[in-house]
Amino acid sequence: MSFAIAFLAMLLERMVGYPRQVLDAIGHPVMWMGKLITILEKRGNHPDLPDHRRRQNGYAMIGLALAATLLISLIIISITRSAPFGWVFEIIFASTLIAQKELGRAVKAVGEGLRSSLDEGREAVSHIVGRDPEHLDEDGVARGAVESLAENASDGIVAPIFYLMLFGLPGIALYKMINTADSMVGHKNERFKDFGFASAKLDDWANYVPARITAMFFTVAAKFKAGFDAKAAWRSAQRDAKWHKSPNAGWPEAAMAGAIGVKLGGPRDYDRETVELAHMGEGKEHVDADDIDRALSLYWFALTLMLGTLLVLAAFFN
Repeated sequence: MSFAIAFLAMLLERMVGYPRQVLDAIGHPVMWMGKLITILEKRGNHPDLPDHRRRQNGYAMIGLALAATLLISLIIISITRSAPFGWVFEIIFASTLIAQKELGRAVKAVGEGLRSSLDEGREAVSHIVGRDPEHLDEDGVARGAVESLAENASDGIVAPIFYLMLFGLPGIALYKMINTADSMVGHKNERFKDFGFASAKLDDWANYVPARITAMFFTVAAKFKAGFDAKAAWRSAQRDAKWHKSPNAGWPEAAMAGAIGVKLGGPRDYDRETVELAHMGEGKEHVDADDIDRALSLYWFALTLMLGTLLVLAAFFN
């Protein structure tokens, strides 16, 4: 169990993030994963192919992508673990696959944008949600930001650290490839419903435990932070999560809704098509920029508790 590596990688990313200069110079590991997926998708998801063949190619695509990821990560750790202070480079590599600082910054930008104008809020939220931003009112923008914060706390932080803790650098790298593939091809539209089937299923399985851990951390954070409701957080998660279209995303979203006292979910537009989703939480109907601030406050406190937990585990078990 790589508790110390997980703790230090999470701490480093929280303090530094992914430097803009590095991003501009060489891109980001998730961007490299995305390029590989794009190449494989163009080759294996031709619209003239029958559905069963596209599904088979989708299995092959995610298998090849994961094999390449595993090979590269094993090469990296074989080098770092044979070099003096190689563990430092392993921590740096792992930290690039955690997104707590960037997620917090992006969601904060939505709240700041909303306070300036609705158009600025729509522009900011367009970077973190897949729904059509031009039709969102203030409530829709704020709701989207809070939901994205809750869901991505699981996908972008808790799940990567969970797999880093269990399996080291290969674990976090394989998880990020699965999650990236799901975000790119794991859709139920005509183009991806067969080709992306395997990626979507793998992502569901990979996020099953982390999503529930995230809900737990939101609940515990609400218990120890004034102004939040831990009982409502856990009640909402247990009652409402199962109605979400995702088997996992409902857990952190419902817990966040209950903790900050709002109602999330409901109908939303994707590609000019309205999708009816269940409501989560039992708080107020209208969500605004102040609720984004409250959600961010809970988010950072929950991650601080997670850091503390990793430190304790590292002290006792590493």
